[in-house]
Amino acid sequence: RDIVRGAIDTKFSSRWGHMISDLAIKATQIVCITKPDGRKEIDIKRYAKVEKLSGGDLSECEVLDGVMFNKDITHPRMRRDIKNPKVVLLDCPLEYKKGESQTNVEITKEADWEKLLQQEEDEMKRVCEDIIKVKPDLVITEKGVSDLAQHFLLKANISCIRRVRKTDNNRIARVTGATICNRTEELTEAMVGHLAGRFHIKKIGEEYFAYIDECKAPTACSIVLRGASRDVLNEIERNLGDAMNVVRTIYMDPRLVPGGGATEMALAQKLVENSKRQDPKIASAYRAAGAALEVIPRTLQIGRAHV
Repeated sequence: RDIVRGAIDTKFSSRWGHMISDLAIKATQIVCITKPDGRKEIDIKRYAKVEKLSGGDLSECEVLDGVMFNKDITHPRMRRDIKNPKVVLLDCPLEYKKGESQTNVEITKEADWEKLLQQEEDEMKRVCEDIIKVKPDLVITEKGVSDLAQHFLLKANISCIRRVRKTDNNRIARVTGATICNRTEELTEAMVGHLAGRFHIKKIGEEYFAYIDECKAPTACSIVLRGASRDVLNEIERNLGDAMNVVRTIYMDPRLVPGGGATEMALAQKLVENSKRQDPKIASAYRAAGAALEVIPRTLQIGRAHV
């Protein structure tokens, strides 16, 4: 915490004490994965998403042990709060496939039209049955969901969210343990996510947000930032990004170099000392390198004198 504070103390967010440091440390610890060979993988950019919500107080900023995204359920009668949900993630549309090029259908009788509609309904029923057989509580897809599919899923007491971003879907997969499926025919019990503790919809301001949190050992997270204005939030986001990169660097390579020109001064001193033991031809090169390194602490000292 002290190292992170030292790195961001001069920034805008320093007036809120340890808040930004604690958020950065918690978020990086959640995202950190230790590989079997002992290496650490910390992908902050993809798996630690910052959600900026205007309004509210800065003390309301938090790191969720799960994810949140700006979406609502597709049907008002679907469940909005589910404990220990079983989650299915899809990368395919739950709607009848339209013709890719211009398609002409000639209908001569009323019965033919009914037959067409029946075909569409049967296809949607088959797709929904593939989903229902794995008994999920929540279905999240990156594509659209037709009214027919909503009807069949609602009858099976399954909540549904559509048109989720690919990046959000990847983070949901990390926290729930689900596997993203490209075709409903391929769905199996093993692809269903069981690690989420709670799914619920929350209204903040005029918008609805879906929360999947209270997860068991999450490896992705959402960082919720609250603030008075967009400018304040943008500045805090930049400071938080710097702080998370500092924590990531400490995890990846836990070695520290003293600042303020101390390292350069020590190197310069060693070079000048060693020059006395060298051949006169190269001794001057040692001294010149030492004198060059002294420029950095000297410049920092002059800068401090003018502050």
